Amino acid sequence: MEKFAVFKISDEVFGITISRVVEIIKVQKVFTIPGLPGFLSGVMNVRGAVIPLIDLRKRFGTEPAGKKERIILVRYDQEKVGFLVDEIREILSLAPEEMTRPPALFRGFKTEYITGLGRKGDSIIILLNIDNLLTSEEKIMLKESIEILGEGLAGTDKPDERQ
Repeated sequence: MEKFAVFKISDEVFGITISRVVEIIKVQKVFTIPGLPGFLSGVMNVRGAVIPLIDLRKRFGTEPAGKKERIILVRYDQEKVGFLVDEIREILSLAPEEMTRPPALFRGFKTEYITGLGRKGDSIIILLNIDNLLTSEEKIMLKESIEILGEGLAGTDKPDERQ
């Protein structure tokens, strides 16, 4: 059995393996910073840590559809990243026989985003491969953005040494 955090984006149901999920939080104040790459909605402050936010709805080219928006904090490389989604559904266990490989083309989503499909009753859950949500170039931009933001914020906590 493998556990997944199941959520909605538009009318589709997705799952992320629970082992990558740090926590699920309500939408925080998002700070938009000029010069951030287009795939980043901005950053947020979660208990003193600056977390970049990726709106998965924008990533998949869909419109926001939820009034119960949530942010799923995940481990992404060595960082934490937030994924903005329309709604959290549940934490779900899937047995190996309830998971299949995705078809070559699945409802307009690129198959590299998908590790498989989960089946529970009449429902289909698109199981995301979060490591492939960003291109290599975007991953480098994300890492650089986090480093720059971290340095900028670290500098604001230091006392002024010119006294």
